[in-house]
Amino acid sequence: MTTPLSLLSFGAGAIGTYIGGSLALAGHRVVFVERPDIAADLRGRGLKLNLRIDLRRRGTPFFTVDAPAVEFVATLEEALERGPFDAALFALKAFDTADALEQMKPHAAQLPPMLCLSNGVDNEPLIAAALGEDKVIYGTVTSAIGRPRPGDIVLEKLRGLGVAEGHPLSKRLAAALDEAYLNARLYPRPADMKWSKMLTNLLANPTSAILDMTAGEIFANKRLYQIEIAMLRECLDVMKAQGIGVTNLPGTPVRALAFATRLPLWLSKPLLSKAAGAGRGAKMPSFHIDLHSGRGRSEVEFLHGAVVRAGDRLGIPTPVNRVLTGTLLGLTRGEIPLETFAGQPEKLLELMAR
Repeated sequence: MTTPLSLLSFGAGAIGTYIGGSLALAGHRVVFVERPDIAADLRGRGLKLNLRIDLRRRGTPFFTVDAPAVEFVATLEEALERGPFDAALFALKAFDTADALEQMKPHAAQLPPMLCLSNGVDNEPLIAAALGEDKVIYGTVTSAIGRPRPGDIVLEKLRGLGVAEGHPLSKRLAAALDEAYLNARLYPRPADMKWSKMLTNLLANPTSAILDMTAGEIFANKRLYQIEIAMLRECLDVMKAQGIGVTNLPGTPVRALAFATRLPLWLSKPLLSKAAGAGRGAKMPSFHIDLHSGRGRSEVEFLHGAVVRAGDRLGIPTPVNRVLTGTLLGLTRGEIPLETFAGQPEKLLELMAR
């Protein structure tokens, strides 16, 4: 086993609980920073991990992880008193990144390097700008994790996670994660890894939220399916213009997904339909969950919006991603009533045709 690590986790969300809890089970120390009410609750009951689909854990598929392997605190200041830490797990929603970093800036000197596992391609540059280039390690998660409540997770699809090479801690972290049954793999090109993961996040995500339809319903509609293909092609064009390659991720054949966009529609649909549904376990796409939970914020501007911004910078048209981003943001902010497009594909198709 690798030398035990002392780790800081920002939040006990689905990814933080799964990865932090798994590392604690493997003998590492993890301190979670959470809201005061959640921290108090978790101190009383610990983390609950349902890992029964991982056949390597046949003997004990359900775990409770509590002190001293894990600690729960309500403020960053309180967490840092328990340092020093070797590394931190950063897996916040992309729309929370900027606010979180503002709170971290005064403590930059005390903070360890952060393994960033958030979706999107903007988070790591923001961390580097706020805390220093040496404080960020690019990462990504491809396993599907359900979260019934804070601190409780269900492993729905076991794939793995990626860690970018190049940081002094990369190999040590990847080894520790792999020993914790998290199926870690090192990647030599961070941008290839992050953009390839984002490509998989685009599928049937905004269309599902805008139309209040499942991925299966969207792919069953020929014209909506054509939108999905056009959206992916725009992202691939932007990646190519930046010299960013498509790479397979743990348990995720992203190159096959990219290749499918060049096939006849009838041939590509079975491949992309499977990719759209399989990666999320039993859940609706994340944009749908965020919109219909009334959070008032959406990661669409950090995923599809990132494609649009890169396209604008490079002079590459991205009309499909632009319409999807603007429409979903309008719904999220209450500027467009939810019922405007719900169950009405023809209205979205009409908007795309303008």
